[in-house]
Amino acid sequence: MTKMPAVFFGHGNPMNALDSNSYTEAWKLLGQTIPRPNAVLMISAHWYIPYTAVTAMNNPRTIYDFGGFPRALYEVKYPAAGSISLARRVRDLLAPSFVEMDQTWGLDHGTWSVLCHAYPSATIPVVQLSIDETKPASFHHELAQKLRPLRDEGVLIAGSGNLVHNLHTYAWGQHPVQPYDWALRFENRIRELLESENHDPIIHYEALGRDAVLSVPTPDHYLPLIYVIGVRDPHESIAFPVSGIDGGSVSMLSFRIG
Repeated sequence: MTKMPAVFFGHGNPMNALDSNSYTEAWKLLGQTIPRPNAVLMISAHWYIPYTAVTAMNNPRTIYDFGGFPRALYEVKYPAAGSISLARRVRDLLAPSFVEMDQTWGLDHGTWSVLCHAYPSATIPVVQLSIDETKPASFHHELAQKLRPLRDEGVLIAGSGNLVHNLHTYAWGQHPVQPYDWALRFENRIRELLESENHDPIIHYEALGRDAVLSVPTPDHYLPLIYVIGVRDPHESIAFPVSGIDGGSVSMLSFRIG
């Protein structure tokens, strides 16, 4: 079986689910060009809870975990099946860490807003893995390394968040704005570290100074990236199919491993 790549999606504004733009076209192309997976394991910024859990249901619901958007966004359905067998496999791989077999969550917009473009038919089973908000990035990197065998089993491991995600400084209007200097510097620094396969400063990003503090005011949107580099093999190729900073302070950078 072909080894599956791993992908980090910078998902940005939920309206990308309805829009057609350079970001969504790139997500669509990704879905068309990588080998078709047997299933997707998604680590979304929007399932950020105080323990590790995996969705273990046959028919996960579409979750609208946002407010104040047009009605059309709440009418989007992404009816992908779940996979209890994959959920069990994830639980077993992550042992002895405890993993809750969750039957209440579903697919949040960090997942369906990108997959509705990458896999619009929704015929590939999707399982979500939560992010334990009580743990540091180093814990998540170690956890991710245990998931590596899934790539040889036809599973696409994907993270969905944003490398830079500061909504306090985000321009919510309709007019395009220039990116903040600190957002550009931090994005460029992380990209350089990814290209040079120097993962340690990425994991311990707080040491990167003020640019990191402004770019990652909370860890939730950054940690999905840690899972993707955690399943990277040594000297494995990396590509950046999506770039750009939205609203001045949300990086849309996406990357593909392998």
